[in-house]
Amino acid sequence: MKELLRPSRLAPGARVAVVAPSGPVVEERLQAGLDLLRGWDLDPFAAPHALDRHGELDYLAGTDADRAADLQRAWCDPSVDAVICARGGYGAQRLVDLLDWEAMRAAGPKVFLGFSDSTTLHEAFAVRLGLVTLYGPVAAGIDFVKNARAQEHLRATLFAPESARTLTSNGTALAPGRARGITLGGCLALLATGYGTPHTRPGARGGLLLLEDVGERPYAVDRALTQLLRTGWLDGVAGIALGSWAQCGPYEELRPVLADRLGTLGVPVVEELGFGHCDGALTVPFGVTAALDADTGTLTLDEPALR
Repeated sequence: MKELLRPSRLAPGARVAVVAPSGPVVEERLQAGLDLLRGWDLDPFAAPHALDRHGELDYLAGTDADRAADLQRAWCDPSVDAVICARGGYGAQRLVDLLDWEAMRAAGPKVFLGFSDSTTLHEAFAVRLGLVTLYGPVAAGIDFVKNARAQEHLRATLFAPESARTLTSNGTALAPGRARGITLGGCLALLATGYGTPHTRPGARGGLLLLEDVGERPYAVDRALTQLLRTGWLDGVAGIALGSWAQCGPYEELRPVLADRLGTLGVPVVEELGFGHCDGALTVPFGVTAALDADTGTLTLDEPALR
């Protein structure tokens, strides 16, 4: 695993495209998110199909072709400095094969921000573009619109990333120790279902794996982790940082699953690092070298997430 190319940080006046590659978007939340970005002296706009709804599949924000076209058009627009997802949900897997990755590579690096279902796109941006991406609050998400901690950490990451190099856990060490590696990860279910596809890395060897999920019962978390273990995807992972497990059942029931599946790998595992589907979610970069210290509960980036 190698370090990826860091895009440039944002500056006042930067143009930001908001796209909906996954689930349908609530218009009021999107407008609130756009207003917040304008308050940061950015120049945001919603992609043409950001508020679409698929005519038959109501869990999708419009057709696959239109969602893919919005993402590709925004990325290839030289006036756009950052592309931010409006929300998660489901659907990114359906459009990732429709994108012209050669054209997107030719467009050059820029900031990509998304979380949850966008895990599929984070992997694809790493594999196809060799680019650092940001996993954090999205433009039409409740956390982004209403939570000051999430807003402040994302803003710092975008504008002054040197001030957001260390993340500190609220929990304890599931397994002690220290490790260094390249950050990667996202939503556990998406990583498990993406295994073996053309836009997903073959494994996490040499990486610091950041994992979280939402709405998965403990047995389903066990199933996804077991899938990654059986395929060898976790072979050689340097360390693991766990984020939120919202709606995954009581944590006292989930923790033994995480300990059973991950605690025996012989690598440090940090709990509750504060990213994912939680109030005040922190923004984490994928593709940068970092140090994980399970004993102090910290993840420290060698360099800022953005240049």
